[in-house]
Amino acid sequence: MCEIARRLGRAPSTISRELRRNVSTRSNELTYRASTAQWHSERRASRPKVAKLAANDRLREYVQDRLAGMIARPDGELVPGPGVRFVGRRHGRRADRRWAKAWSPEQISNRLRVDFPDDETMRISHEAIYQALYIQGRGALKRELVACLRTGRALRVPRARTNQRGKKFVTPEVMISKRPAEADDRAVPGHWEGDLIIGLHRSAIGTLVERATRFTMLLHLPRMEGHGEQPRVKNGPPLAGHGAQAVRDAIAAQIVTLPDQLRRSLTWDQGAEMAQHAQLRIDTGLAVYFCDPQSPWQRGTNENTNGVLRQYFPKGIDLSRHTRHDLDAVALTLNTRPRKTLGWHTPAEAFDQLLHSTEQGSVATTP
Repeated sequence: MCEIARRLGRAPSTISRELRRNVSTRSNELTYRASTAQWHSERRASRPKVAKLAANDRLREYVQDRLAGMIARPDGELVPGPGVRFVGRRHGRRADRRWAKAWSPEQISNRLRVDFPDDETMRISHEAIYQALYIQGRGALKRELVACLRTGRALRVPRARTNQRGKKFVTPEVMISKRPAEADDRAVPGHWEGDLIIGLHRSAIGTLVERATRFTMLLHLPRMEGHGEQPRVKNGPPLAGHGAQAVRDAIAAQIVTLPDQLRRSLTWDQGAEMAQHAQLRIDTGLAVYFCDPQSPWQRGTNENTNGVLRQYFPKGIDLSRHTRHDLDAVALTLNTRPRKTLGWHTPAEAFDQLLHSTEQGSVATTP
């Protein structure tokens, strides 16, 4: 069975389940027959088929309560929250949303096994819940309950579309799992983390943070010529100033001022602004690695620094109004703050010490 699973590229449990469910029972012995398995498959797929949520009232009430039930105070008193009317589309930006327990379908599906370990009728997959919400007539859940999902989407996003978003330039060779182990413990300097801070009207500032010293450099990303003079063109040039070429040039201009020993790697998220990372490596010798999707903790130093920078660049303001000199002043302010993790030394002092030791090393090895 394990050999069959290996050759087919499936889990052994999948093969075992296939054999157990589709054996022929007409003969005296249990024998797996492909024709019988095909018949069982066609029989199970026949439609119309009554949905579980429509046939099982107790299961439907459980799902609805975990998805859209009202929240309560510690003393049990219900809290209605803001009054929001369902209008058939996703909630707007910075608008009130419906308050509910808002369990995800996956949480509901798996919690059923905990709450009803011996009741096989209280089982449903997360996909069945999604279909009951999004496909008309599939289940007994009301359409407006999609507002209780975390995304609040009125329509599902096709999986094929999500797989195509901004990841074509990311290959297994540049994932964070391939980053040298020396970068993890911060023992070796020269490993950087980077990101963009986004402001109003698609303005942005780039941030680079060195992992060992917490030294910060800010990237000036001004508007490009022609921005705001005409309506935005879909798939047109990134005039907002933080397209792939603009970010590549800004990083290169900053990083080439450092000695080779202090530009070993750069870790970034999978944003489209790093689509030209291969050319950046050619221009600067800086190895670029990407975090896993939706894993900001993999560049926690940079995330922490971005939070501190919001003191100077709060959300909701146009960041393009700040000049290169403004960014240098803010970076200097951060780099001259004493840090507990550095023994109350400043990032600037720690970085200067690295530069000094690097210069001494290069002089000592010069013939």
